[in-house]
Amino acid sequence: MIKEPRFVGIDVSKARLDAAVRPSGERWSVANEEAGVGQLVEYLRKLSPNLVVLEATGGLQDLVVAALAEARLPVVVVNPRQVRDFAKAAGRLAKTDALDASVLAHFAEAIRPEVRPIAEEQAQNLSALLTRRRQVVQMLVAERNRLITARPPVKERLRTHIAYLQQELKDLDDELGERIRQSPLWRELDQLLRGVPGVGPVLSLTLLAELPELGTLNRHKIAALVGVAPFNDDSGKHQGKRVIWGGRAEVRAALYMGTLSASRHNPVISPVYGRMCSAGKEKKVALVACMRKLLTILNSMAKHNAPWDETIHQGSLA
Repeated sequence: MIKEPRFVGIDVSKARLDAAVRPSGERWSVANEEAGVGQLVEYLRKLSPNLVVLEATGGLQDLVVAALAEARLPVVVVNPRQVRDFAKAAGRLAKTDALDASVLAHFAEAIRPEVRPIAEEQAQNLSALLTRRRQVVQMLVAERNRLITARPPVKERLRTHIAYLQQELKDLDDELGERIRQSPLWRELDQLLRGVPGVGPVLSLTLLAELPELGTLNRHKIAALVGVAPFNDDSGKHQGKRVIWGGRAEVRAALYMGTLSASRHNPVISPVYGRMCSAGKEKKVALVACMRKLLTILNSMAKHNAPWDETIHQGSLA
């Protein structure tokens, strides 16, 4: 007997995780904390879904995504804008947490975003961080319980240790979130970047892996970091050609290939390339300028979590 495919959507809020299953329509909720996440993972292990989809929600999803990844469940974090557009197209305009979970499950069933398993080393690192997090949570509970009945000479020591454990828990959560966002589970930025004509999977994944600063720096600094910012070669009365140097060779190589495609098919990059060549610029010079333009666009999109819109990026070369 062939097993019926199952698709799960999980809506994440600060206090709660709402889950829905397609096509059965089953729904349930758990608390968004250690015990609730554990219950959710155990249930999904038994359910054996084909796909689990969550939206990126400002870090609130990090614990559950890490736990699902540790359990080797097929989880994908997607761009909220894509889900909202899907919901509008499907006529699902009402908004509650339970309905959001149902929309996510429907999105998973209809769109089926690609699952990219994380590497063994990444999985082991996530598992180690989760194990340490559980230990810290257990220690915090124990120390807080001791504080209730502790004598005055011990209370201050307990408060100091509790403060240390709270900071340790925050640091662990920050590292968990960072590792998840750098993993193949994290699809939000990937989907955003690949919406740009000329940006394929190789360039997108290279930027995610080799340029985590994307979206955090201004256009001048990101161009210099990659190595596509021109530097003067002047000395005294001599004025040499402006040249690019340094930077991250892996990113620059992938950006070069993406820009070659964009120079033909991207409605913003192609006219820039054509104008520069028509003005007598060497093709290599024009292509490097277009690399810088494309990188500037991608950096701005990542910074503002904004999808590709050619009308916004038309204009002079940045």
